[in-house]
Amino acid sequence: MLGAACAREYLRQGLSVAVIERGAVGAGATAASMGHLLRIDAEGAADQHEYQLSHRSMQLWQAWLDESREHVEAAEHQRCGTLWIAADDEEMAAAAHKLAWLLAQGHAAELLDPAQLARAEPLLRAGLTGALHVPDDARVYPPRVAARWLERAQLIHGEVSRIDAQGLTLADGRRLWGALTVLCGGLSSQRFLPAGCLVPKKGQLAITQRQPQAVQHQLVELGYLKNAHRTDEDTVSFNVQPRPGGQLLIGSSRQLNRDDTALDLGMLSRMLDHATDFIPALKDMSLLRCWSGIRPASSDGQPLIGAHPQLPRVWTACGHEGLGITTSLASAELLVQLSLGQPPLLDPAPYSPRRFVAP
Repeated sequence: MLGAACAREYLRQGLSVAVIERGAVGAGATAASMGHLLRIDAEGAADQHEYQLSHRSMQLWQAWLDESREHVEAAEHQRCGTLWIAADDEEMAAAAHKLAWLLAQGHAAELLDPAQLARAEPLLRAGLTGALHVPDDARVYPPRVAARWLERAQLIHGEVSRIDAQGLTLADGRRLWGALTVLCGGLSSQRFLPAGCLVPKKGQLAITQRQPQAVQHQLVELGYLKNAHRTDEDTVSFNVQPRPGGQLLIGSSRQLNRDDTALDLGMLSRMLDHATDFIPALKDMSLLRCWSGIRPASSDGQPLIGAHPQLPRVWTACGHEGLGITTSLASAELLVQLSLGQPPLLDPAPYSPRRFVAP
């Protein structure tokens, strides 16, 4: 997704672009994502940078969708909104805090009490304390978007074995030259970066058969973001997303330092059990498919966007973990501005890959 977004932005600037892809377009982490387009709130300085990147990207997403009805259809875009579910009074207080912050930034949001939540999503279990409703959040189908953004780029199938200041070499010996090279290969980008920049976080996903009574909103427990940034243990969180036609996409799990894509039945079972605690009716639904993927996370939680710390004329856009879909367009915009010497709209310092090189 990041590579496609960067290619699209360079093409918009009038440059010619070749994209090196070793498999099918969008078949890696992009295909293993849930396709969230989320409003992110900010608790501290690092979160503020994350918010600015996601907020700008949401503006760019909307601008692209507004260009054509075909874009909406190609993306399978659905403005389903997010319900951040509170299971107890402590989480409801967190929901109220998030509400105040979102409203202060001018974003639409509201709190739902238990009765309102039950009316909004009847499949949720009784006894929940309420929810924060963020109506402008949405979902897309990332592989189709990536393919759309790459329609005008030259696609070269191959695997990169070496990158230098003049270009790159493919595993089959082909040599490619260009004015600049952008490293945006997800976790595999680590091969060409200083040690320790990226860490893998494996996740499991499942999708149900079509259901006559579907969920209407993206449903996420309020503990999701806290679990997403845990670095000391594997976690599962409740995250269910409606898909066109009544299917339900179920996440999410995080297994630290796992870079294999084999289905982990133990973790999958743990994730599904947690989901059925929120939606008991899931126990009676048939699964169409289960799969896993690897989130390419940076070791400090911020993506790498900017000049390669060691290789001249090489740039990086990777390490976005679970926010790569939401932040793809703003990340590409920032990278292109930096690489072409244009004034950046966002502060690039928090994302500089040079932070991983000892002074």
